[in-house]
Amino acid sequence: MGKLDGKVAIITGAGGGIGQAAARLFAAEGAKLMLVDLNEEALVVLAKSLGEEKAGYTVADVSRVSDVQAYLKNTMEQFGRVDITLLNAGIEGRVASIFDQTEEDFDRVMAINTRGVWLGLKYTMPIMAQNGGGSMVITSSTAGIRAVPGLSPYIASKHAVIGLMRAGAMEGAKDKIRVNTVNPSPIETEMIYRLEDVRNPDRGNTQPMADATPLRRYGQPEEVARLMLFLGSEDGAFCTGGVYMCDGGVSAGRN
Repeated sequence: MGKLDGKVAIITGAGGGIGQAAARLFAAEGAKLMLVDLNEEALVVLAKSLGEEKAGYTVADVSRVSDVQAYLKNTMEQFGRVDITLLNAGIEGRVASIFDQTEEDFDRVMAINTRGVWLGLKYTMPIMAQNGGGSMVITSSTAGIRAVPGLSPYIASKHAVIGLMRAGAMEGAKDKIRVNTVNPSPIETEMIYRLEDVRNPDRGNTQPMADATPLRRYGQPEEVARLMLFLGSEDGAFCTGGVYMCDGGVSAGRN
């Protein structure tokens, strides 16, 4: 018996490393899935690998109201309910100092990373309330509790979603809706490799971000997915309003 038997989960950013890992783990634990991303090719491949009876998909920009409503409509039509939502879609944006970032840089990151989460909460929570409750897991970052140079829009967005999580947890409690954040970094995904290349262009085969982690390695997407599973399942039934680190010790201090 799986931990998510009979449950329906929406995963935004399902085409990326953490989203794909969560989708595979959730499906293995019995969940039906609505996969959401802008990358249709990645969604098709993932949905096919999971099986039509297990997974549907919606190509969507999470910062657009119509697209958020579309993925919820498709979920209800295909599966009839929503029990778990992973608001996982996000981008890192351009690496540059605050005075070199443009308004367009800032607005783009905030639209996807923060507005996308707010819209997900706004339109999903009423549906969950009608179902008798549910769990919403938001992907933040170690950048949600600390800062590094060159990523001010990203840092602002990841701090902001922790605030949205806490507001959602307080407002959703009466309807048995739990809301938490998972805060990973550095995880071995394309995003981390892009950041490594920009921040350390002469790094060669070295991995400075991994080496700066107390555990001296990148985390794996599957490790983040297992924390998301805990929060999404009944194992985390008394967990709401929490910031859950999955960062190899980065947030414990500088080494």
